[in-house]
Amino acid sequence: MSRSLKKGPYTDPKLLKKVSNLRQDEGKIIKTWSRPSVITPEMVGFTFGVHNGREHISVHVVENMVGHRLGEFASTRKFVKHGGKMAKGQEPAVS
Repeated sequence: MSRSLKKGPYTDPKLLKKVSNLRQDEGKIIKTWSRPSVITPEMVGFTFGVHNGREHISVHVVENMVGHRLGEFASTRKFVKHGGKMAKGQEPAVS
């Protein structure tokens, strides 16, 4: 269920304060654990370190990302590979 239009999109107040205090040309990464925060137009051009549960993933915000959540761009799962006989036969021999 989405958030009501009356309330507006949720963005962490601490995150907005960090964005307003930092200038775009500095190139610093803003670390955040707030994955459900919605990307606002003020965040365009900044780089965020979004926590995925283990480490911070760098996410550079562009115009197309406005309205999406920060957590959408930092995956929490890592795909290794499928196993089985076919996968073993297709692997190149490592010497």
